[in-house]
Amino acid sequence: MSNNHGNTPAAWSAVVVGLLGFVVGGIGLMLDPVSMTIFYVGLAIILAAGVVFLVMAKMGLHESSH
Repeated sequence: MSNNHGNTPAAWSAVVVGLLGFVVGGIGLMLDPVSMTIFYVGLAIILAAGVVFLVMAKMGLHESSH
C-alpha cells in the first residue's frame, strides 16, 4: 500500500461526492411514497464520484506530495 493511500485531493473529492450521492439516494428512499427518481439521482451522483476520481487522478492529483 502506498504512503498516501486515501490522502490525496482526488480521493477526498471522490469520497465527498459519493457521500453526497448516498445522502440524496437515502432521502429518496425515506420519502413517503418512496421517490425512485430521487434515488436514481443519488445513484447517478455516486457513479459521478468515480468519474471525478478518475479525472482528478489523470490531472495528477492522486500522487504523493513528497
